[in-house]
Amino acid sequence: MPRGGGQFGQTFNSAGWLGSGEYQCVSASTGGDVGGRCDHQRMNQHVFDAQIWEHAPDEPGSWHFLTLPLEVAEDVALEAGPRGGFGSIRVEVTIGSSTRRTSLFPDSKSGTFVLPVKKPVRQANSLSAGDTCEVSLSVGEPD
Repeated sequence: MPRGGGQFGQTFNSAGWLGSGEYQCVSASTGGDVGGRCDHQRMNQHVFDAQIWEHAPDEPGSWHFLTLPLEVAEDVALEAGPRGGFGSIRVEVTIGSSTRRTSLFPDSKSGTFVLPVKKPVRQANSLSAGDTCEVSLSVGEPD
């Protein structure tokens, strides 16, 4: 049963999941609980699943990324305010046992953001290109 509504008219079911169940809103206005009204101005954490992909698979040392779901990208863009170099947004990200501060970068092809996933993070969590992982992301203050 739908509960609440987001800034873009999004609704959440009783588990706090949006639409297809790929994106969870954890709102500061609900004391960190999921569900209810998603107050985008005060939201501080996004939890979603994403697949890791490799930029140039045939080249050694190729960068690995994951792509944010569009609804997460919309919320992050609203929360971020002014952007850094290359349109980047500073974030804190947890993937498995690894938490780090890094940046999201806009991807004009998909209309969303991509997140670099460094080798130590992939190794610590036994992840490689094609694997899906849970991501917890919070928009950080610019340095």
